[in-house]
Amino acid sequence: MYPTPTAAPEAPTTEPALRRVLGLPSLVAFGLTSMGILSVVAVYGAGTEISDGHLPAAYVAALVAMLFTAHSYGQMARHVPVTGGAYAYASSAFGKPIGFLVGWAMMLDYLFLPMVNFLLFGLYLNSLVPGIPPQLAVLACLLVVGLFSVIGVGWIKKMNLVVVGASVLVILAFVVLAVLNAPELSMESLVRPLTPGAGGIAPVMAAAAIVAFAFLGFDGVSTLSEETRHPKRDVPRGIILSTLFAGLGYTLFSVAGSLIAPDWRSIANLDAAGTELMQRAGGDVLMVVFVLVNLGGLVLCGTAAQMSVSRVIYAMGRDRILPGILAKLQPRFRTPFVAALLVSAVSLVALFITLEQAVYMINFGALIAFAVVNLATIKVLFFDLRSRGFRGTARNLVLPVLGFASVAWLWTSLAWFTYLLGAAWLVVGLVVFLARRRRPGGLETLDFG
Repeated sequence: MYPTPTAAPEAPTTEPALRRVLGLPSLVAFGLTSMGILSVVAVYGAGTEISDGHLPAAYVAALVAMLFTAHSYGQMARHVPVTGGAYAYASSAFGKPIGFLVGWAMMLDYLFLPMVNFLLFGLYLNSLVPGIPPQLAVLACLLVVGLFSVIGVGWIKKMNLVVVGASVLVILAFVVLAVLNAPELSMESLVRPLTPGAGGIAPVMAAAAIVAFAFLGFDGVSTLSEETRHPKRDVPRGIILSTLFAGLGYTLFSVAGSLIAPDWRSIANLDAAGTELMQRAGGDVLMVVFVLVNLGGLVLCGTAAQMSVSRVIYAMGRDRILPGILAKLQPRFRTPFVAALLVSAVSLVALFITLEQAVYMINFGALIAFAVVNLATIKVLFFDLRSRGFRGTARNLVLPVLGFASVAWLWTSLAWFTYLLGAAWLVVGLVVFLARRRRPGGLETLDFG
């Protein structure tokens, strides 16, 4: 039985505590930058092709599926308001070994998510300034993100708000110009992409399984509980609102895209569909503005991902599952700088891998965490705390079950290579856990209040 926590537990007094500076707007901005509002362009081509021009319908389906899991994260964040996200929730529900393996799986997601942003930054900057080699741009982005991760959320929250605002303005400008310059504008042209086509619901659901990965990152909000002024109230709201706003933005963008390019087969390069759509709607000016804002968004999206994983590593170091030095905080900024620098060192791998390889590594860890958080919500709230009745059953059993089912559905879209890499990563994690367990003081009891 887990008692309902009455206050957010503080970090151990032997180290300076993380600084509580975040409110709800900052959490929503962090969630949006973690997902990357303009990341819709990265999967626009593939999603449109698979859905046969019904990408907006696929985004609506993906948003509904992700909101179930976002709800579970919000419920657990309210009852386990400490840093660590899914690692802390799984440890609370199922014990330290399961918690460690979930945290280890999360690291696979979070360690490679910054690399995806670094690689995209290199590709976009090279497309804007061909004289800059992509690898040099990747290294520059990596170093800037490493610096931002040490500076901490107090500074980054302001930049997040600026980039989110700029991204929203770009999307709104694109929508307005797409409507004004659409080859055909009618109620039918607006509704058609939001409904299944001649192929039925199957192509839409297949595309939804792909574009759902544009939502990866909303869970990063849950790692900031100990840096939030009112974590039990604002972290759950931040998770839900950032997921909802991102989904609405993705859907609005894809509807506008279907207006400016009603025949998706007319797009010359589906891999670079975003820049082509921007150019069709607003010419070179909008296209260049889009690339510049997207570059800023990629830097902050990489920063958000790196901050999230560094806090998971910090929490695991604080619990002595990983070496205790990883829980060391920078005295001035009170950030887990050792963990952040470790992530930067690992991110140097981005200089030697492809974007496709990095994406393969992300999906496995994210879906492990999503699945376990849904199960943890059922275990802790429905069974242990007996939060039932009509409302409790709906919130703590029905919605998490739907969340788990939606994650199971997403598993079907993964490539076989992802399962192989993920299984190998978990085996390595099990070896690390067993090695740490044998060390004196290697496992401290988690205190969730």
